[in-house]
Amino acid sequence: MAKVVADAGCPWVLMHWRGHSQPDMYELASYEDVVSEVRDELSTCADAAIAAGVDPANLVVDPGLGFAKRAEHNWQLLAHLDVLLALGFPVLVGASRKSFLGRLLAGPDGTPRQVEERQDATLATTVLALEAGVWGVRVHDVRSTADAIARCGRRSAASDERSDQPHRAASARFSRRFRP
Repeated sequence: MAKVVADAGCPWVLMHWRGHSQPDMYELASYEDVVSEVRDELSTCADAAIAAGVDPANLVVDPGLGFAKRAEHNWQLLAHLDVLLALGFPVLVGASRKSFLGRLLAGPDGTPRQVEERQDATLATTVLALEAGVWGVRVHDVRSTADAIARCGRRSAASDERSDQPHRAASARFSRRFRP
């Protein structure tokens, strides 16, 4: 694949995953330190792609939420996106409608929230990932996501106009990228 991407000069998303099927993936969801291990495995993949001739500017990394990861692994990765951003590549996050969101929103009897009822959690997770500095998100409901991003971008812009707090640089970056 690396040779094809290198020859085509196209972007390539390198997603972290282990295994090819659901039972296999969950058996392989064993980590001492999920954040460091995902970072290291993505770094190894990026190094191999670059060694094969892929332009580093064409690489995007994705922590692969839900792919050989349990809910606690996904939450750790989302809490430490800065570690993945430090690799120096754009980061793509795909949390939309994932089962770990359904388990977070489980009813009193422990039944996970249905897929079609996870949009609010998807929006919150998406906005937080963007505020952390990710390059892109994969979502199912594009319109509501764009609306949420526009609203948060407006809030960030208004905050920047009133304050010189330490978060100003991050807010400015967010509002420049997503201002309506």
